[in-house]
Amino acid sequence: MDEANQTILKLFSHPMSSCARRLHLALNLKGLEYECINVDNPLEDPELLKINPMGFVPALVDGTTVISDSYAILLYLEEKYPQHALLPEDLVRKSINYQVASIVSSSIQPLQNTNIINYISEVVSPDEKVPWAQYHIKNGFVALEKLLVNYAAKYATGDEIYLADLFLAPQLYNAIYLFKLDMTEFPILLKLNKAYNEIPSFQQIIMVES
Repeated sequence: MDEANQTILKLFSHPMSSCARRLHLALNLKGLEYECINVDNPLEDPELLKINPMGFVPALVDGTTVISDSYAILLYLEEKYPQHALLPEDLVRKSINYQVASIVSSSIQPLQNTNIINYISEVVSPDEKVPWAQYHIKNGFVALEKLLVNYAAKYATGDEIYLADLFLAPQLYNAIYLFKLDMTEFPILLKLNKAYNEIPSFQQIIMVES
């Protein structure tokens, strides 16, 4: 193993961040040693702001390389550290993984993250923050349920854990346990959540205090 691969990665994280949890899952699956730096207030943390002026977690430091945004970090890890591939060889299933990741990261998570929920609570009403989150999560889940109908098996796109699962597992936790979304309409996603619950390493990362 060369010197670059011996570098201990640093992951700037927050316990409540589903985006950061994607990275914890991936790093563990790939068997990579890393230092977790939990940031209490990302928007005001000087060390984080030096490497990511947006003040968002996760951010990854790999030697002299700094990357922000969970999607970008996951693709970087997949290229540099190919052990335990996060993408299947099959082109169609690979594209489904990309689509799942995009739906979660672009159409669901940003609309129910802490900043948005707090804003809705302050500007509209505290009573509206959960219905707001449920509405946007449900819209995304409708799309995901249709997308996965011909591909889901033990996990989202087969019998191995791939990129899609890393995005789905934390999002399903938020939907079910934090925002109490009725999952009756989503049997595929509910089955996947059960599968993730049976993986001890997943639950150690995903289960957090609400």
